[in-house]
Amino acid sequence: MGEKSLQKRKYILEKARGVFCRKGYRAVTMKEIVEACGISRGGLYLHFTNTKDLFEAVLAEEHTDADTAIRIAKTQDISPGEMLLLYLNAQKKVILKKKDNLSTAMYEYLFDNKIRGKNNPVRKQFEASVAILDSLITEGVAQEWMVCDDTTGAARNIMYTLEGLKISSRTIGISADVVDKEIAYIMGTLGMIVK
Repeated sequence: MGEKSLQKRKYILEKARGVFCRKGYRAVTMKEIVEACGISRGGLYLHFTNTKDLFEAVLAEEHTDADTAIRIAKTQDISPGEMLLLYLNAQKKVILKKKDNLSTAMYEYLFDNKIRGKNNPVRKQFEASVAILDSLITEGVAQEWMVCDDTTGAARNIMYTLEGLKISSRTIGISADVVDKEIAYIMGTLGMIVK
């Protein structure tokens, strides 16, 4: 794919993300994406065959952005504990974001498509995030910044907590203070204190 084609694809994903955030997954049509992008139907279909294909690409882009933030943090001269706190604070912003959020669309997508096992893109993202957190915690333990006997279990529990907070923020509503307490609890389980 050429540079111009990659830029067009990125533009389509950006515009489509906005439509999915506003309308969820079920209600979005390719026609609405065409209108949001200001391109022809043929131009859209060169890149994506349907809304499912397009939404999966949007989800992949979201995950790539989160991974990039952690990789950038790893290149800086900060401790694993500070990296974990940066990651958790970035997740806090996602949890508390009322607008520009893909949560509703993601759950509609999962329920509509009944994708199980290794083919589930949300599961792939979850497992990739667990792997990143696992390596971060392992590094923290090796450098004696953290205390943990089961780094993979801890990483998985952190991701379950974050997912639970995302759902709670959409269903029952939670405050920044509640999220801060959960972040402090997570850090505390690893032997770190957040002030």
